[in-house]
Amino acid sequence: MSSPSKFFLGLIFSLSLIGLFFVFEASTVESFKLFGHQYYFFRQQGIWLFLSFIVLFLTSKIKVKFFEKYALPFYILAILLLILTLIPGIGLKLNGARRWIILPFGTLQTVEVFKFVLINFYAYLLAKKLDLSSFLFFLFWPVLLVLLQPDFGSLMVLVASSIIMYFLAGGKIKFLSILFGGGFLLALLVVLFSPYRRERLTTFLNPEENIQGDSYHVRQITLALGGGSWFGRGIGNSQQKYSYVPEASSDSIFAIVAEEVGFVGSFVIICLFIFYFIFANLMVKDKVLTKYEHLLYYGILAWIAIQLSFNLSAVVVLLPLSGMPLPFFSQGGSSLLMSFFASGVLLSIASHAKIKK
Repeated sequence: MSSPSKFFLGLIFSLSLIGLFFVFEASTVESFKLFGHQYYFFRQQGIWLFLSFIVLFLTSKIKVKFFEKYALPFYILAILLLILTLIPGIGLKLNGARRWIILPFGTLQTVEVFKFVLINFYAYLLAKKLDLSSFLFFLFWPVLLVLLQPDFGSLMVLVASSIIMYFLAGGKIKFLSILFGGGFLLALLVVLFSPYRRERLTTFLNPEENIQGDSYHVRQITLALGGGSWFGRGIGNSQQKYSYVPEASSDSIFAIVAEEVGFVGSFVIICLFIFYFIFANLMVKDKVLTKYEHLLYYGILAWIAIQLSFNLSAVVVLLPLSGMPLPFFSQGGSSLLMSFFASGVLLSIASHAKIKK
C-alpha cells in the first residue's frame, strides 16, 4: 500500500472514531430518554462502525470491473429498493417520511445505497456515450421516488452529483446551464408546494420569527455554535445536547462538536476532511485510470464533498436545514456504511490502477 493510501486510511479511521466519540457525547440524554439506556445510540453506532471497517476492507479488494459489469442490474435493484420504502409493512414511516425498509437486524435507508449506485451507473453510461436524453431518463426515476419518500436533502445530493458527473464526462456548458436551471426550478417547486419545506425556508430567511416554533431548531444550533466560542466549553460540557438541539447525534452533530471544542477544534476536524480529499487525489496522481474509473473515482469524491458541504452549511445557517448526515460522523448505520463502502472503492481503484510510465 502506498504512503498516500496509508494516510487516506488513517484519516478514515480518525474521522470515524472522532465521530463515534461525539455520537456518544451528543446522544446520552436522548438515548436515556427514548430507551432508558444512555449508551443505546453509542452501542448501535459502534456495531455499525465495526461492520463498516469490514466492508471497507472487503470493498478495497474488489476490482471495480465488477461494479462496471453489473452497473445496470445494480441500478434496477436499487430502484426496487427505493420503491419498497413506499410499501406499507416493508417501508418504515417515521415523522411523515418513508425513507427506510425494515430488516431483521434493523433498518436500511435505501437512498444512501442509491447514491453510490447512481454514481457507478453514470460512470458506466457516460464512459460509453455522452447522451443528455439517456442521462435525464435515468435521473428521472430516482428523483421521482425520492420526492415521494420525501427526502429533499438526498434529492439535492443525487441531482448535484449527477450534474457534476455529466460535467466530468465532458458535458457542454450550455447543457449544464439547462440542467442547473431545471434543478433549481424543481427544487423551488418542491419547496413551494410542500408546507413543511416552505416553513423551513421561511425559518431560514426569518430566524427571529416564532422562536419557540419553526425557528427553534435553527436558534438552538446557533446558540450551540456561539457557546463554543474559540476553544469550546470543554469535552462533555455541551449544554445544547440536553434535548435542546433536535437530532443532536445525527444531522446536527457538528453543532455539539463546535460547542464542546470551539472554533479551533472544529477547524482541525474540517482540516481532516480536507486532507481526506487531498490524499484521495494523491492516491491516483501517478496512476492511469480508464474513463469509467475516472468518472467513478471523482463522482464518489463529489458525492461526499457535496454532502459534507450541505451539512456544514446548514449547521452554520448558510443553507436551510435539510436532514443531511455528516459523512463518517452522524449517527446512522446506512450513511456510515456507505461512506466506508465508497472509500473502499476509492482504495480499490488506486491500488489496482497501473502506474504512469
